[in-house]
Amino acid sequence: MVPLDLVLDPLLRQWLQEDIGRGDRTTQGLGSCIHTLGEAQWVAKATGVVAGLSVARRVFQLLDGTVQFALLVEDGATCEPGQKIAGVTGSLGSLLMGERVALNLAMRLSGIATMTRQYCDRISDLPTQLVDTRKTTPGLRLLEKYATWVGGARNHRMGLDDGVMVKENHIAAAGGIQAAVDQIRQRIPYPLTIEVETETLDQVQSALIARADIIMLDNMPLDLMRQAVALIRQSDRPVPIEASGNITLDTLRPVAETGVDYISTSAPITRSPWLDLSMRIEMPLERV
Repeated sequence: MVPLDLVLDPLLRQWLQEDIGRGDRTTQGLGSCIHTLGEAQWVAKATGVVAGLSVARRVFQLLDGTVQFALLVEDGATCEPGQKIAGVTGSLGSLLMGERVALNLAMRLSGIATMTRQYCDRISDLPTQLVDTRKTTPGLRLLEKYATWVGGARNHRMGLDDGVMVKENHIAAAGGIQAAVDQIRQRIPYPLTIEVETETLDQVQSALIARADIIMLDNMPLDLMRQAVALIRQSDRPVPIEASGNITLDTLRPVAETGVDYISTSAPITRSPWLDLSMRIEMPLERV
């Protein structure tokens, strides 16, 4: 497994550079007091699911290796307004310069985890599992998908190299589902799976004949989705079924009740508000 820091550190350094630029004029303008050892508390200002505290800690570590970031809750925990979720100790200059990048990431990821948990709770008594999508913010995919996992979802493919998903444009380019699957199967490495996106019962039947490993039911009305599920379940082999398309909190459970195995949605990443968090510096402790 690739160490997480190897992937994250270049991104975090880039984001710190973006924010600090040629120097934090405000903090540096405070003079010698920025070398004073200080302590700060991270406080939740809204109810939600915490995610990204370990990422925030890494932000401060890259900025100043002497900063101590203590987690008072673990990622995945529910927080309430006024609750302390972390404590940070280090030079005031480092705390002030790292504050915005660290908070931005934690607030963004916590917002995603919070909405993901709401979606997962809606179908928690059903066997259907929620999965995310590739509709992510460029540069933040790894972290945003981590946040959905913290919230209780399963991760769909991380990128185009993770698995095969034959969508409508691939089908059009190849000249049909069978042609697309046949051509792809000859070229992909073992053991990648092939998922086929379908919108009609005829396409579902074609995907079954082509021996697709997974079948997605895309934007199907519920009645049609039930028919598609029944058709796939009659197959001579188990075929996982995924539903997708315009999934909301209101439509999630009815879709799950059709009997699909997975429901994919971009909503927790693309529609979630940030969870409001703040960092409050306490009285300086001593000179460093």
